[in-house]
Amino acid sequence: MKNVKILLPLLLSCLAGQMLAQSLPEQYAQYGKLIIAKLDSAPFPHPDRAQGHKYHDEFYDAAKHYSDNSVAIFVPKGFHPAEKVDFVVHFHGWRHHIENTLAEYNLIPQFVDSGRNAILIVPQGAKDTPDSFGGKLEDEGGFARFMADVMETLRKQGVITTSGLGSIILSGHSGGYQVISSIVDKGGLSENVKEVWLLDALYARREQFMGWFTKFPERRFIDIYTLHGGTKEETEALMQWAKEQHPPLTFIQKNEPDITESDLRDNRFIFIYSPLPHDQVVFKNNQFREFLKTSCLKAEN
Repeated sequence: MKNVKILLPLLLSCLAGQMLAQSLPEQYAQYGKLIIAKLDSAPFPHPDRAQGHKYHDEFYDAAKHYSDNSVAIFVPKGFHPAEKVDFVVHFHGWRHHIENTLAEYNLIPQFVDSGRNAILIVPQGAKDTPDSFGGKLEDEGGFARFMADVMETLRKQGVITTSGLGSIILSGHSGGYQVISSIVDKGGLSENVKEVWLLDALYARREQFMGWFTKFPERRFIDIYTLHGGTKEETEALMQWAKEQHPPLTFIQKNEPDITESDLRDNRFIFIYSPLPHDQVVFKNNQFREFLKTSCLKAEN
């Protein structure tokens, strides 16, 4: 009986993974090809969560919350392989998983509507937990290993034939900030990362983000923040830091209803105050789509 209790969570996790792999590609087939890959370089499992994780008074066991190495890789119907392949990698926040991240934030329809000739990746992070830890993608060189596995998966699937890695955009909602900060700091592909979007996600680690941005000043950094999302104070501190640099770093700050396409296209350091609730800053005004349309990524045609 003891062995049954130990094995049952692992079995249920495995069955859930199989159901996910079967249902999601069909659900989004009208938009393109969705691949649910199992990658050794995915964020989890990771030694630092091998015994699970406790947050306040609640414990989150490893089998249920830190063992899923699923990665969603979406190739839009209009995608044309080029010598170098461009990617958008989106990281979900607390208490989420791949399926509800794609659905709740309307990521794939927004991605397709943007018309960008790129591939969308959504890794499974800490699953349905209040945890910002990014697992293996926070390890030294972890992101480079992850992207190499993604490229190999796409070659095996016949999507691409090249080994050329192009521009990468890192997008994170809420707790997704932490793994992005590690990627730009020590992930191994900082030069490929052309843009970082923090969607009500700047809670900490300003030093890592600004280390990347000041090293590559031609990059684009977008920070949406809200009154009650917990990011306002940190964002204001970052803007003040920018003003105090010698010379000061030029940035634009606007309320979300006033931001224009040219604001997004013509500026590199962008702060947007949104009156929306925390969970709506990714999709309510098609923010993900608009950031894509004004990004460094090329159009499909």
